[in-house]
Amino acid sequence: MKAVCVYCGSNTGSRPVYVERAAELGARLARDGIAVVFGGGNVGLMGVVADAALAAGGEVIGVIPEQLVNWEVAHTGLTRLEVVANMHERKARMFDLSDGFIALPGGFGTLDEMFEMLTWRQLGIGDRPCAFLDVDGFYEPLVAMMDRMVDERFLHADQRRDLWHGDDIGAMLGWMKSYQPAHADKWLDEKRRSDLR
Repeated sequence: MKAVCVYCGSNTGSRPVYVERAAELGARLARDGIAVVFGGGNVGLMGVVADAALAAGGEVIGVIPEQLVNWEVAHTGLTRLEVVANMHERKARMFDLSDGFIALPGGFGTLDEMFEMLTWRQLGIGDRPCAFLDVDGFYEPLVAMMDRMVDERFLHADQRRDLWHGDDIGAMLGWMKSYQPAHADKWLDEKRRSDLR
């Protein structure tokens, strides 16, 4: 695993622990020789992860759309900053650069980016590990919602299990390095599967 994409907030959140854990992740990735790919801003948890990785001697690659260069204050101290035309290009480029994906706490953008990767994997477009690094239970309600998706037969149980959720960075990275993708059928309805044959 050479590079990991970190999705996280352009704000730092309400609790100091969000910043502490973001810095811990950035430093750990650098120490493990894993490059950080992220949204390219120097604000919020994005900036914290990038600065911690850089301070630990790591490689950090930012990918930011032209529209957000000023909004998110593009980080000019990175190993490399790529400016792309739009959000679609940003997500595709981050995918191309990364061997896996980690979500720290964040808002709509963080969820949008991570769930696109989960959807691509479900459809067979990508086969890279996705992990939610929880901080003080931030993602527990979201994980409960995914469990409900399984219970209500909108999501295959194997696809739900095919992601990591927890608060231990070492355990998360170990899981990502040994990851083997699930090959569950997207369709839960037997009739739908037979219609496709």
